[in-house]
Amino acid sequence: MTSTHNTFNKTFFVILGLTTLFSLAGIILLPAIGTYADEVQAQTRPAEAEAPAVNHNTWTAGTPMPVPTTQSSAGVVKGEIYVVGGTNSTGAITGDTQIYNPANGSWSTATSLPAAASDGGGAVVKNIFYFLGGSQDGSTCSNAVWAYTPKTKVWSAKASMPIGRCSQGVTVEKNIIYVVGGVSGSERLTSVESYNPATNTWTEEAPLSVGKSEPSVGLVSGKTIVAADGFTTSGDNGDNEGYSAVTNSWTSYKSDPTPRNTACGAGVGGSMYVAGGYPGGGSGTPALALNESFKVAKNIWTTLAPMPQAAMFSAGAVYKGQLYCIGGQSSYQGTVLGNVQIYQP
Repeated sequence: MTSTHNTFNKTFFVILGLTTLFSLAGIILLPAIGTYADEVQAQTRPAEAEAPAVNHNTWTAGTPMPVPTTQSSAGVVKGEIYVVGGTNSTGAITGDTQIYNPANGSWSTATSLPAAASDGGGAVVKNIFYFLGGSQDGSTCSNAVWAYTPKTKVWSAKASMPIGRCSQGVTVEKNIIYVVGGVSGSERLTSVESYNPATNTWTEEAPLSVGKSEPSVGLVSGKTIVAADGFTTSGDNGDNEGYSAVTNSWTSYKSDPTPRNTACGAGVGGSMYVAGGYPGGGSGTPALALNESFKVAKNIWTTLAPMPQAAMFSAGAVYKGQLYCIGGQSSYQGTVLGNVQIYQP
């Protein structure tokens, strides 16, 4: 017993001495049990789900529209894509407001436009959807501006555009809506006007160098408004221009190698995307499936994966970096489509 007791005392004092020495040296001894527990927990902890890989330069399909339309206007409000107005498969001009939810692929409806209209422009500022111009009878272009507030589910009239127009390009830069080109009567417009929702006022801006309708218009890199393609008095010529709100001026860029109009277009990041469209040719001419991008910084066009379904007059919108091309027509005066085609740059 004495020997065992002495051995225990020696061992105890050795450990105590070492602990004191390590403490004075700034070294802390931690029990190994914690490390072992962490290892066990790490082994039994379920693996975190990895984000799905992004397949670039690809198209996918969304849920088709309940009511197929062409020449509609679109914009994103609180994570949902509003598709407003247009012409349905019977040839009737509609005021329908159809809403697509990209998260689950479902469709719903909201209050219709007070006056049905087709071939107008759509824009969203601070979660308010604006519908600008268009035609209520298929021939006369309106200067009406309507604003829809989802919270109240009400459309309200706003200050009218100085010029009634159809087939214009529309985009938003720093909460200001820009209306670019279009047609009024038989005139292809160079006119560019901006609307400030905060003051409900319109301002005339520097005009395009080439008057055109049905251009593809979008905001690139958050600062340059690109107006690509469109129909001019001499037909389609691929005209491509960029606008700076800072200098209130337009710059000519390299023309689209494939002139067209009524394409599904929008700016995503540093590029303008132009998908589908009408190459001219009259009744029965099939729509294009061609998909191109224009990179402003390099002034170059690039051919990309074509649309699965060739289309013209599709409503275009951008959500989470993807281009949505909704509805449209398969040919000039042809079948009205209800497709939701989604492009991942």
